Amino acid sequence: MSYENDMKYQKDQLAIEYLPAVKSMAFRLKERLPSFIEYSDLVSIGTEELVKLARRYDESQNDSFWGYAKKRVYGSMLDYLRSLDVMSRNGRKLVKTIDTIVDNYMAKHDAEPSNQYLAKELDMPVEKIREARRASEIYTVLPISDHVDVEDSNTNILKSIETDDLLSKVTSIIGELSEREQLIIQLYYFEELNLKEISAILNITESRISQIHKAVIKKVKEEMSEE
Repeated sequence: MSYENDMKYQKDQLAIEYLPAVKSMAFRLKERLPSFIEYSDLVSIGTEELVKLARRYDESQNDSFWGYAKKRVYGSMLDYLRSLDVMSRNGRKLVKTIDTIVDNYMAKHDAEPSNQYLAKELDMPVEKIREARRASEIYTVLPISDHVDVEDSNTNILKSIETDDLLSKVTSIIGELSEREQLIIQLYYFEELNLKEISAILNITESRISQIHKAVIKKVKEEMSEE
C-alpha cells in the first residue's frame, strides 16, 4: 500500500470511529423533527460530511478530531433541513396566524387546540393545518438567527446587520429575557433537549414550553426589526 493510500485508509478509519457519534447526533435531532424527516437521511448527510472532514483533518492543527468535526457535522444536517424549503411565504404567514390562535386558546384553556379546531377557525382543510404545523417544526430546530432570516427575508433587517454581528445581537437580546425563558432557550438550542425532556426538568407542560419558545422567538424578531 502506498503512503498516500495508507493515509487515506487511516483517515477513513477515523471517520468510521466517530460514526456512532454521528448516528447519536442524528437521532437526537430527529427526536425534535416531524415524522416525514427521515433519520437515515440525517445520518447519510452527517456521515458524508464526517468523511470529508476526516480526510482534511490535520492533527497538528487540532488535537481533537471530534471537537473539530462536531459543529461542522451538525451544521451539515441543519443545512439539509434548510435546503428542504418546505414552507412557502404564504405558509409562514399561515403559521403566524395559527400561533396567534394557539396563544389565545391556551391563555383561556391552558391547553393547545386540536388541528380540527384550528381548521374550523380558519375555514381550511385539516390536512393543510397539519402540513403547516409539521413544516414549522423544522424551522424550530434551526438557530434563532435563522428565524430572523426566514421570517424577514423580504425586509432590510439582515442587510443592516453584519453577519458576524448577528449572533452577538441575538445573544444580547436573550440576556434580557426572564430566567425561565433563558433556561428554555439554553436547554432547547444548546443542550439540544426535546420538549418532553424540558417538560420533565421544568415541570411544566410541553404545550406551555412550546408557547414560551415561540414567544421568545417573536420577541427576538421584534427586537431585531428595531435595529
